Amino acid sequence: MNIISNQTYDFERACYHITDTLVLSCTFKGIRDGESVLKECRNIIVNDCEFDLRYPVWHAQGYKITNSRFSINSRAPIWYCDNGEIVNTHIDGVKAVRECSHLVINNSDIKSTEFGWKCRDIKVSNTSIESEYLFLDSKDIEIDNLNFKGKYSFQYVENVKIVASNLDTKDAFWHSKNVTVSNSVIKSAYLGWFSEGLTLIHCKIIGTQPLCYCKNLKLIDCEMIDCDLSFEYSEVEASINGDIKSIKNPKSGNITVDRVGEVINSDSIMECNANIIYRYKQYR
Repeated sequence: MNIISNQTYDFERACYHITDTLVLSCTFKGIRDGESVLKECRNIIVNDCEFDLRYPVWHAQGYKITNSRFSINSRAPIWYCDNGEIVNTHIDGVKAVRECSHLVINNSDIKSTEFGWKCRDIKVSNTSIESEYLFLDSKDIEIDNLNFKGKYSFQYVENVKIVASNLDTKDAFWHSKNVTVSNSVIKSAYLGWFSEGLTLIHCKIIGTQPLCYCKNLKLIDCEMIDCDLSFEYSEVEASINGDIKSIKNPKSGNITVDRVGEVINSDSIMECNANIIYRYKQYR
């Protein structure tokens, strides 16, 4: 490979269309404030670099970014890229990773509003992400050991698998299709509304008004903490360990539970015939 090392660049398209190149210990920063420094690159490795300019990596194909840092000034880093890796990297730039495909993210720390929009074939592991809107309208995502904090996550996603993760969010999985979450903690107000094919396995679910207007919803050996007004107008098959604060007008299916604080069957705008099955006779 060609090597570019220990350089500082601040002009526009500084390394435009470089190919088969290792970019090592370089800084993209300066008074000329040039954007798109690594645009249209092919088969590059970026290691130990500092990015402080807008739109730094766009339209790259075949790229690996390791041990690097994208500052808050690196607006919209990593757009329209294919076949990449991000490893041990810190990203602060807003609107990071958009319309990318075949991307692996590992052991990284990311703080970026609107992260991961309209992407396809994304694998995330051992990573922390803070974002207001995470993976909006993205498909084919695999996540292992994600620590997420934010707001409106996984809206309009399709074909997602999440394991061993901690999701502290709001309005997660709205309008999602074919999502499976296992062995995870999900703290979310209004979890999973309007989802289709959402499956939660051995999960701890925390928060108000979860899982309403769902189709083909499955819960397998889950806990539900501080969950009130649950399952309204949902088609559900659920096995829940412990208490639920309240269940309201579930549309169809079966909900097996230890105890329910309140079952609300009133003010329904549709026919609701789900069965609530108590494990212990004294709570029937």
